[in-house]
Amino acid sequence: MDSRTRYSLPPVVSPDSPAFTDPSYSSIEPGTVWESRGDYGDIRYEVSTGDDAGIAKITINRPQKRNAISDTLIRQIHTAAVNLPEEARVLVLSGEGDHFCAGLDLSEMDERSTFEGVFHSRMWHAAMDALQFGRVPIVAVLHGAVVGGGLELASSAHIRVAEDSTFYGLPEGQRGLFVGGGGSARVPRLVGFSRMTDMMLTGRVLDADEGQAVGLSHYRVKDGAGLAKGVELAKKIAANAPLS
Repeated sequence: MDSRTRYSLPPVVSPDSPAFTDPSYSSIEPGTVWESRGDYGDIRYEVSTGDDAGIAKITINRPQKRNAISDTLIRQIHTAAVNLPEEARVLVLSGEGDHFCAGLDLSEMDERSTFEGVFHSRMWHAAMDALQFGRVPIVAVLHGAVVGGGLELASSAHIRVAEDSTFYGLPEGQRGLFVGGGGSARVPRLVGFSRMTDMMLTGRVLDADEGQAVGLSHYRVKDGAGLAKGVELAKKIAANAPLS
């Protein structure tokens, strides 16, 4: 069994559910028409149609919680990632509201046994691995908070676009937590071990320009321009030859 998937959990929504196949609404962005493949409360799941077919889009939809990651949310991301439609060639990941993702939803924290803690971390690992090692490249559109688990989530993407408002942090040490979603491996591969150590031990926060300089983003855009840039890049990726 592949070590990357052995801890995968059953999807919250069955891939046979009508929510995956019956569009409930469509939205239009400049040059791209999106067809819904499900609104599960914590995420919106859409695919492009027409001339731009081949792009899937997952939008984290907990703006009232700064898109903090709950157990339900991480399972829904995992579900969508492993059940992408056959026509999907690339995935755009973004957040609704003022922030990409503010990390772990602290309101769900409770005392866990060692076994429960390990299982919880492996649940996050399974979702992040499904993104990073899935069959399509991922473009993450970042704005506002990209901290803690949000930075772990962003680091599982292959291309990252950051708006002016983006800021990065790893506050786990200040809260008695650890980077349990795989960030201890992914983030230092992007910024280096010593820089991640600084962020964890001192609570240092990097702004969008600093994040660009150290490798946390590939593209920098003005506020509000991130999704358009992400979709532009996704179109280029979708047009690549198979197995690229």
